[in-house]
Amino acid sequence: MQRRNFLRTMLTGWALWPLLARSLEQEKIMKDTVMLPKDDNEWRQRLAPEAFHVLRQEGTERPFTSPLNQEKRQGTFVCAGCDLPLFDSSMKYESGTGWPSFFTTLPGAVETRLDFKLLLPRTEYHCSRCGGHQGHVFDDGPPPTGKRYCNNGVALRFVPS
Repeated sequence: MQRRNFLRTMLTGWALWPLLARSLEQEKIMKDTVMLPKDDNEWRQRLAPEAFHVLRQEGTERPFTSPLNQEKRQGTFVCAGCDLPLFDSSMKYESGTGWPSFFTTLPGAVETRLDFKLLLPRTEYHCSRCGGHQGHVFDDGPPPTGKRYCNNGVALRFVPS
């Protein structure tokens, strides 16, 4: 009996290891953060109205309005809500969609979930630190990933190298 319980415990622990590792990674990210606003009023004070609409209310900015579409310098694109690095400039490409686009993200930077706001399912992604809505990911991007992370420019800030 004891051996069976031991094996069951070991198998359960082994199966749960990816979840534990992910939560440890999230904990490290959260330790690196400054105090984040706790409610909408605090976020409104911290963010411009357009950024608040996108990051906290999952809105979308108009295409071709972001100056980050033209950003070509070396550097890092960070979340406009909490400054978590999301993309390196080497990940950016011109998609022609009117929004800054990237073929991948920095490890652990974003979390995804299904969005049914337009009836058909889309995958939206959010900053893994503050939960700010960034945009949607599509399967029509360039190699090597074939992904297009279509980001709202007001949800990002560019930090040159």
